[in-house]
Order: sequence, then C-alpha cells, then structure tokens
Amino acid sequence: MIPRFYFPGVLPRDGEVSLPDGCAHHALKALRLCSGDAVALFDGSGGELHARLDVRGRLAVAVDGQWQEASRESPLDIVLVQALASGDKMDWVIQKAVELGAAGIIPVQAARSVLRLAGERADKKREHWRQVVIAACEQCGRNRLPFVAPVQSLAACLAQTMEAVRLVLAPGGGRLSAIQPLPAAIHLYIGPEGGWSDEEMALCLQAGCRPVGLGPRILRTETAGLAALAALQARAGDF
Repeated sequence: MIPRFYFPGVLPRDGEVSLPDGCAHHALKALRLCSGDAVALFDGSGGELHARLDVRGRLAVAVDGQWQEASRESPLDIVLVQALASGDKMDWVIQKAVELGAAGIIPVQAARSVLRLAGERADKKREHWRQVVIAACEQCGRNRLPFVAPVQSLAACLAQTMEAVRLVLAPGGGRLSAIQPLPAAIHLYIGPEGGWSDEEMALCLQAGCRPVGLGPRILRTETAGLAALAALQARAGDF
C-alpha cells in the first residue's frame, strides 16, 4: 500500500508540494521513506495526489504529482451519535467508525457517561479526535474527512432539524434488518456504559428516533455502534 498523508491545505493538482513538518518527520523517521518512493497526498476535499518523494535534507517534497479522482465513500450517509465512553474507548470507536465509512461523529454527554467533558477540555478532546479521524483516513484510503461535532447534550443533538432517519439502539428494539427501505441518511444513536436513562430514551422517542436492536445479546457501547455501522454498510452494498 502506498503511504498516504493528509495535507492541511489545498493541494495543487500537479507539480510538486512540500510535505508539512509533521508529515515529513513521519515519512522520513517513522516510515523510513527515501527519494523515489511513491506517496499519496489528500486534502480532505476528495481525490488524491500520487507523487514521488524527493528528500532534500530535512525537507520531503512530493514531485511529479498526478491528481486522481478516487472516491471511497459509502453509499450511505451515516452519522454516529456516540455517548461519551471512558478511557480510550472513544478513540477506538472514532477510528473504527471512520474505517467503516461513517460520515461524521457527534459526541454526546449522556447521563450515565463516565467521561465528563466541558469547556476547554472538551475543545482539546475534539481536536484530538480530529487527529484520530485524519490518521484513520490515511490508513483506510478515504479522501474525505468525516466531521467531529462539538461535545453536546442529547437534547441539543435531538433538537437539530435534519432529513436523516434517526435510529436509537435499544434492547428489545426492532430488527435492524427489518428497516425497509434502507434510508440514504441515518443518524445512529449509541448509549454509554449502562445505557440511556429512561428520560433520555423518552427524549429520543419524542424526537422520532426508531428503536432498533442487534440481536439477543447486549453489546458494549464501543461494540454496538460499529456492529450497526457494519450491518448497514453490508445492506447498502458497501462491503
């Protein structure tokens, strides 16, 4: 697989471009790339620049670039509304959601969330998650960056007007496979450790969320959303 790097700007469609310092360090020190090695750059707008690496001292320059329109997006527009999870679980969920084709992630502060975020700490965490998204896109080949919304309350999230169909995972909910026809745009609501509170579930139902389940077993918060994503993508022909 050709090493891929996110370019934080507008990429030229041909010619040469210097890799940002962080990318250059990763390419030369971590990956041990040399002059002549093939690389691919993307700026998140779609498409990618295929080029050859030219090492000039500490500089890494992509030369002989050729732009290629390459879309690796899912036919579904799925946004994962994930209640905050503890430890490194949020990093894991976001990384894998990107690999599975999610269009975006909305972190929600739920009543039973162990992790509590607000103010500057929430802003820093959001930027960290954005870097997780970038790294996942570099790895999995996506050329469009899924968004990471600010941390918000469930009520604020539900109050937003949208065209997407809202699905909330809940034990005893209807079968995910029974949803017909399959919506093109979906917001998938995943509760925290301990699940949604009764009040939160009531809010979801009042906002038009459709409760769905994932079989007879209770999945962990870091498993449930990814399993639902994979099932929906398979139904849409993405797999």
